[in-house]
Amino acid sequence: MTISKTANLVLIPAPGMGHLAPAIELAKHLVARDPRLSITVLLIKGFVPEETVESYILSLKSNSSLLNQGIGFIDIPQIDLNSARPSFLTHMNAYQPKVKEAIEGLRSAGPLPVAGLLVDMFCTSTIDVATELGLPSYVFFTSGAGLLRLFFHLHGLGVDVAQEYDVVRSPDTLLEIPGFRNPVPVKVLPGRFLSKDGQSSTFLRLADKFRQAKGILVNTCMEIDRDLIQSMSQQDIEIPPIYPVGPILNLPTEDDHGHDDDESSGKDPITRWLDDQPPRSVVFLCFGSRGTFNDTQIKEIAVGLERSGQRFLWSLRQRPGETGVPLELDDPSKVLPEGFFERTAEKGRVIGWAPQARVLAHKAVGAFVSHCGWNSTLESFWYGVPIAAWPIYAEQQLNAFVLVKELGLATEIRIDYCQDFGINMVVKAEEVEDGINKAMKETEVKKKVKEMCDKARKALEEGGSSYESIGRFIEVVFKNLP
Repeated sequence: MTISKTANLVLIPAPGMGHLAPAIELAKHLVARDPRLSITVLLIKGFVPEETVESYILSLKSNSSLLNQGIGFIDIPQIDLNSARPSFLTHMNAYQPKVKEAIEGLRSAGPLPVAGLLVDMFCTSTIDVATELGLPSYVFFTSGAGLLRLFFHLHGLGVDVAQEYDVVRSPDTLLEIPGFRNPVPVKVLPGRFLSKDGQSSTFLRLADKFRQAKGILVNTCMEIDRDLIQSMSQQDIEIPPIYPVGPILNLPTEDDHGHDDDESSGKDPITRWLDDQPPRSVVFLCFGSRGTFNDTQIKEIAVGLERSGQRFLWSLRQRPGETGVPLELDDPSKVLPEGFFERTAEKGRVIGWAPQARVLAHKAVGAFVSHCGWNSTLESFWYGVPIAAWPIYAEQQLNAFVLVKELGLATEIRIDYCQDFGINMVVKAEEVEDGINKAMKETEVKKKVKEMCDKARKALEEGGSSYESIGRFIEVVFKNLP
């Protein structure tokens, strides 16, 4: 028996694949759980142009199955901010009138009541729109519970965090933060929190918006972040209910072979090369959609890789051009040590863009040198591949701290490496070699990651912790119907 849709939840993801793709996957989970619920996604143009985002959006709009499930899309007209490089939050704030106009259009045109707004963690300025229209709002927090706990803790201190803590002069200052088992060094805090340019207060005021929401959905599960989630549920009555709903991931299908397929085999060159390697023998190096290094650091990585003797697949890209997106290298040999390709021809491959999830899913991959972005972290858990942590910017240092020091689910290359402050850090070849070998050989970490793989998958199955959390959230959505 078909159940008619009775409520429409408006989803506002942030532009950028790291936020947009998990938001769409969350929408799929929600409509699959309750046939009464439909979701309308407001698509805001990207802060930084990304070809992958544009093609992804086109694929969503042409996917009739999404519409059949009750997921629709509205394009929000792009706004010219008359600024070459506005901040991300300024960019999102400017869209409030357009968002309001779209929601009013939904209310007047459709038979379904708008149940509320589910907004990305960086789109919380639209909570003001929800309040103005008399609608409840909810937040989708696309990172882990560690960053959310940090938001609330630093905001609650009532001090100018950027002035209080100086990562350059006092990097070893320790903070006691509820939910963390160990003191947290200032040097692993996100750069935006400690920026001296005045952005830190603006950034931390996002916590004000989080507190105004009726609930916060976090892309994690109790099995990963139990202590942190419980600390927010028990110790601060001003924090809205927390719903761990993850791991929410945009995973490849079995017939998704990515770019540059070989027609004779149906497989791309990367997969064909991995097929020829022994099980769990390859270390995969990939630093996310924006992770790049200078030439000095690239050479140190190359030397460390070669010395390790491990088989490797290295996603190497050059520093961004005007769009801010890393570029493909025309000739990687120009930035690598002389003779590197010849000496490692039997051991490894250097590639450009990598189909990360598909690589991690391959049986040949035994370790993952990663920037510890949250989506990448969840993918490593999902496929049971241990991480050698090498964060670069944003909240990645904190994620790495949680993985290495709090949970014992990763080995370390350099968890305090950070490009946000302009400090000229260089990780030496010896550190790269040692970190890679530990990730490939550390049996206790491998055992823990395999256990987490099983737990994370079960969390989303019927009766699992995230499955139940999604159900509780949907109940609240219908309870709070305007």
